[in-house]
Amino acid sequence: MFSVPIDLPGTAYNRAIKGGKIIRQELTRIIKDRRKELMEKNETERTDLLSKMLLVTDENGQFFSEMEISNNVIGLLVASFDTTSSAVTSVMNYIAELPNIYKEVLKEQMEIAKSKGPDELLTWEDKMKYSWNVARESIRLMPPAQGAFRETNTEFTYAGFTIPKGWKTFWTVHSLHKNPEYFPEPEKFDPSRFEGSGPPPYTFLPFGGGPRMCPGKEYARLEVLVFMHNVVRRFKLEKVIPNEKIVFHASPTPVHGLPVRLHPHEK
Repeated sequence: MFSVPIDLPGTAYNRAIKGGKIIRQELTRIIKDRRKELMEKNETERTDLLSKMLLVTDENGQFFSEMEISNNVIGLLVASFDTTSSAVTSVMNYIAELPNIYKEVLKEQMEIAKSKGPDELLTWEDKMKYSWNVARESIRLMPPAQGAFRETNTEFTYAGFTIPKGWKTFWTVHSLHKNPEYFPEPEKFDPSRFEGSGPPPYTFLPFGGGPRMCPGKEYARLEVLVFMHNVVRRFKLEKVIPNEKIVFHASPTPVHGLPVRLHPHEK
């Protein structure tokens, strides 16, 4: 995703192109099989995403091509898997590393668990305010996405540089999330930053902002909080490698996969 787009043998870009072709071949096979199945059964409505994309038409009444559908599926796979798994990993990293944070998260999650009946599930009304503040602080320090490309629609000057209209720009989330003007002691883990009204608008943007904000924001919140609830109330976490190195590819990744020991709570 973040490499010089010159297709030379042995480069990450070259391997990505080859890998993309293999993935599209497999997706094309699945798409053709599903299209055939829908036609044979004369089905015009299904709830799964792939069938939806095969059954809907664009503004000109044309069905989407297999290439268009496979590109959308790949985009959804990347956006929904890599980012949320990275976010969950970041949260678990800090919970295992910081006992005082873990203690407060456990307290909140146990209170929620005690308020439930034997078979009662979590609901959207279970706010988990402190846990979500911990999650937000985790992705402030280790954001799953490194930024985004935008095309300038007007010429402007920034830090003494003139950026012409039509140029492609890339904004980095790290330079924003670690700006001491908005986040004092930016390297310190402090969930209280998000209490009350929280940081000023457009200073905390792990999901982007404006009309192009990530549509999966609430899905990510749901996944992270449900994971926290089910792990923290059952186990105490201990990092196997205390100072494990974090490398940044498309998303921050612990080099050894963040191995942890799970210590069941005493009943």
